[in-house]
Amino acid sequence: MPAALKNRLVELFAWIDPGPGASHLVSDISGWWRDPATLAALGPALVDPFRAARPTVVVSPAVTGYLLGPLAATALGVGFVPAHKPGDGRLPAGSLTWAQSPPDFRGRHVDLAVRDRHLGPGDRVLVVDDWVATAAQARALYDICTKRGAEPVGTSAVVVDCPPAVADELRITGLLTTADLG
Repeated sequence: MPAALKNRLVELFAWIDPGPGASHLVSDISGWWRDPATLAALGPALVDPFRAARPTVVVSPAVTGYLLGPLAATALGVGFVPAHKPGDGRLPAGSLTWAQSPPDFRGRHVDLAVRDRHLGPGDRVLVVDDWVATAAQARALYDICTKRGAEPVGTSAVVVDCPPAVADELRITGLLTTADLG
């Protein structure tokens, strides 16, 4: 990744104090979406570590993944498959394959689903997301891939904060770490 992109991602990021009673700061990544040069550079930067793996499709979870996934897919010249969450109220009609994540950074088990007709045997899947803290959603998406006969080739995220052993196991790469964000 070009140093200029890394510097710009850090510059456009902010930690927000949500106020009294909050137990932690909240990440504000909205600056990344507002800056056109950063937006244009994200897709290629996310996929570069996985080009040799020849992904045939990008899968990303709602909500932020619906922005990053198509950017990555476009950079690879492949299609995009959204992974839906029942809580967003927009489940598609038709046959879906579901998986539940292990506990995420908040202790939640997240249900994810993809349309069966968009993922199948022979697909080589690159998972793309904005932030990987526990890799819980990546694990659930890999489970969906296995159920559909597809092969996950790895996960690419803007920020990776999971333990190195988990990143190695699941082939997770990131453009930044939380240490980069201060």
